[in-house]
Amino acid sequence: MTATVLFVPGLRDHVEDHWQTHAARAFPGSVTVAPLTQDRLSRAARVAALDAALQAIDGEVVLAAHSAGCLMVAHWALAPTRPIKAALLATPADVEQPLPPGYPSFEDLSANGWLPIPRARLPFPALVMASRNDPLAGFDRIKGLASDWGAELLDAGEVGHLNPPAGYGPWADSQRLIEQLRQ
Repeated sequence: MTATVLFVPGLRDHVEDHWQTHAARAFPGSVTVAPLTQDRLSRAARVAALDAALQAIDGEVVLAAHSAGCLMVAHWALAPTRPIKAALLATPADVEQPLPPGYPSFEDLSANGWLPIPRARLPFPALVMASRNDPLAGFDRIKGLASDWGAELLDAGEVGHLNPPAGYGPWADSQRLIEQLRQ
């Protein structure tokens, strides 16, 4: 049986022209963590939603997370409730630094449980895709997270935050990387 892909969006949840949305269409049977209708900024509520999605899947799971979704995975992995085959963690957001205008404030993120970012080694293999010009995270900070998480760091070059404002809808490498993790 092939592993199910579980997509873990960031704080903006489902975005129609996002690489995760395009990749989900390419993997029949994939699942996306459902957006929250309340407590949208609560880290605990988001990690609970991730866990609920995981519990509803039979068999092996490969995670494909983006931005704050990567942090949700790291928080969930502190007390995992099931095994994970592998994870793709694309352009994690560095919430320990103030984010650009239009994103939640440092104070709001702190009050909602996002700080500090977990630094524990992940209990599954992971690839961290880092951008050299991500407005939400410096490359060296993400390189440090990847090391702490025991993950392989992939240098994506200058891809911004790997989202539609950075010019990314479809991201062909995502499908290739996810397929590698499923094997």
